[in-house]
Amino acid sequence: MLFRGLNSINLDAKGRMAIPSRYRGTIDDHCQGKMVVTIEATDGECLVIYPLNEFEEIQRKVEALPSFNATSKKLKGLFIGHANDVELDGSGRILVPPTLRSYVGLEKKVVLVGQGKKFELWDEDAWNAKRESWLGQEESEEEMPEEVKGLSL
Repeated sequence: MLFRGLNSINLDAKGRMAIPSRYRGTIDDHCQGKMVVTIEATDGECLVIYPLNEFEEIQRKVEALPSFNATSKKLKGLFIGHANDVELDGSGRILVPPTLRSYVGLEKKVVLVGQGKKFELWDEDAWNAKRESWLGQEESEEEMPEEVKGLSL
């Protein structure tokens, strides 16, 4: 399963979001429309949406992390602790829980960004600011991970 691309979407008054039709068949086939929405645990600037089976695989790995490590504890609290099961309705929509919408400041205009096995869900203004920040950054070779240095795009 592969999600890619950028989609501008409007949340309705109840916080429902229509999943773009190009992804719906894949989601139905792969996870019967069952997904999980949670906080992106590295910087918490957006939400992440996983097909249920993909989330469960990651959850097992996170649960296996040491419980006395502060970073592991943070990851468990944010990523698993805020996870909400959602399901595509008959109109291809999911309800983004109010607590999660509030946490990352989602209003009406949002951006759904395909990231391979998951989506990121951003407030449109926050996404535009983040993208501009990334485009304006000067990366030095020393800061770049070895895996990225050898990547040819």
